Amino acid sequence: MKIIQKAYFLVGILIAAAAVNLVLLYQAQQESTDESYTIIRAADLKAKVETLASLANSIASGNEVDRQTLKDEMSEFESVLNILKTGGTIRGQSVVTIPENILEEYNKVIDSWNIYRQSAEQIQTTAVFHQESVNSLNYILEKNGQMALTTDSLVRELEPLDRDYNRHKEIALQLNELAKSIGQNALLISIGEEEGVHDKLHKDRLAFEAGIRKLLQVSTDDLDLTSIGESPENLIPIPRENSNALRELDPLWEAVQLRVAILEKNPLLSTEFGTAFSKLKEERLVLIGTLDNLLDSWNQELQSRSSQRGTVVQTLLVVDIAIFFLVIVVVRQSLNPLEIITRGLSRVKEGIYGEKINYKSADEIGELVNTFNIMSDTIKQKTEEAKATDIAKDEFLSMITHELKTPLVPIQGYVDILLGEHLGTLTEKQKERLKIIKTSSESLLRIISDLLDAQKLELGKLVVKKENHDIKDTIDKAVESLQPRTLENKVTIKQHLNKEIIIPHDPERIRQVLTNLVKNSLDVVEPNSGLIEIFVEDSAKEIKISVKDNGPGIPIDKQENLFKKFYQVDTSLTREVGGSGLGLAICKGLIEEHGGTILAESTPGIGSTFTFTLPKSHSQYSESLRSKN
Repeated sequence: MKIIQKAYFLVGILIAAAAVNLVLLYQAQQESTDESYTIIRAADLKAKVETLASLANSIASGNEVDRQTLKDEMSEFESVLNILKTGGTIRGQSVVTIPENILEEYNKVIDSWNIYRQSAEQIQTTAVFHQESVNSLNYILEKNGQMALTTDSLVRELEPLDRDYNRHKEIALQLNELAKSIGQNALLISIGEEEGVHDKLHKDRLAFEAGIRKLLQVSTDDLDLTSIGESPENLIPIPRENSNALRELDPLWEAVQLRVAILEKNPLLSTEFGTAFSKLKEERLVLIGTLDNLLDSWNQELQSRSSQRGTVVQTLLVVDIAIFFLVIVVVRQSLNPLEIITRGLSRVKEGIYGEKINYKSADEIGELVNTFNIMSDTIKQKTEEAKATDIAKDEFLSMITHELKTPLVPIQGYVDILLGEHLGTLTEKQKERLKIIKTSSESLLRIISDLLDAQKLELGKLVVKKENHDIKDTIDKAVESLQPRTLENKVTIKQHLNKEIIIPHDPERIRQVLTNLVKNSLDVVEPNSGLIEIFVEDSAKEIKISVKDNGPGIPIDKQENLFKKFYQVDTSLTREVGGSGLGLAICKGLIEEHGGTILAESTPGIGSTFTFTLPKSHSQYSESLRSKN
């Protein structure tokens, strides 16, 4: 039987079973409509309790118009509760009276409701907020914009100052962020989100006070700086012409600080309202619990009255379950071949081609299996052809780059001899032309060397001599080799490592990686203001080396392909400063040969950071290579 025919047959069975169930259930439903509706209305009281709690929350948030709504909802709750006892109609539908044997649970609901109503009535008539806290909050929110603008002016006033005021600039930026944070926390309190905010507000106030005192050269001995991770500092005075915003900020902060301190200590809600609100939350659970008990008892009573209907429902349930399992078995048998195909596709996804699925049938699955087997053979054949082509291409490229490199060495040698005037005196114009030849040959040699390294990495033939060396010495030599260019461009390189770290690595290759990363940074940072920093993090199993710059950053859409061969972020910049697009690909290959990893993080407009890791032992290096393979 075709799969589609099986599907039609199974759908027919399900439709027939559903039709029988609907007829029988409709008959049972008609017999218990009034009882079910009464249970629903009783269950609605639980939702009504949540509505009352929500209105109390709304009043606590300052929505005064909800006070009358709360009063109306309480009246409606009590009306429904009375109708459940005496009988009547709700929304035009008849409601039966509560059975005698569950009146005890009903009376418990009445008692819980009376207590809950007292708290709700107190909320409905009591003032919500602590006036002093409200006044302080309004003042902070009113002045926060002025504080943010003043701290921003302070940042701009300090910008022209030299490096002796770098710490002043950092503190000014912190004050600007703290002013915004204080405003945000005050806003959170204003909307009722007070949990944990008071502590954060206290820390922000203490940090702001410490920062402004440091800028004003005022003692901070009476402040608990350790609680916010700060320490006393003695800063040089700010020139008067650059401290106008600071003088304006000082009295403004004094006024705001007093209000922040009040807001830290006092809750926004009034004590009386808060007590009633807390009690309402506690009684809400009690009231819902008594309603649950009432509903449970009522349901049990209804079940005992309609045992025959229950038997019918149970019979229908057994029949439905039997039909359901029957359908599952039939569907499972029909779809089992699809699991075999899925496993075959998973093998293809893993790169294993040529495997065939053994399934012989004239249905749609059989046709699909035959197509899959043909596809698998075709993919295997095409993959093997592509691999052979890639190997031939790589070997040819390796050979041709080696042959190109050979004549460049004597060219460079003869140029050096000519420039040294060993074969006669040269004019300035001749020297200039020979220097162009030398520079061009060096650039060409560097590109050919990059091509050779890239191909050796691709073919697994690049030799890495890993021995125990001090990584600090490797970094120092890499930085030292670039000093002429950094001096020429007036760029600062900072190396943040002042201790020996002995790890197994090839110093020459790691210097090559570092030199490549630093050169890339030198190409993009601005002269005079450029900053390149090298950080080293030492952990138990590996070290992490980062090269960070303050250049223009890398566009987000181009970061994914940075480590691919011949990929260039900005081709116009490449033409200007030179490059083959192989540097980062070679860096990645060399680091992976050491058993490490390399990644890039960049924010456009802020700068880029390239980070790579090196294992600290040969065993970790071997484990890393096994995991990659």
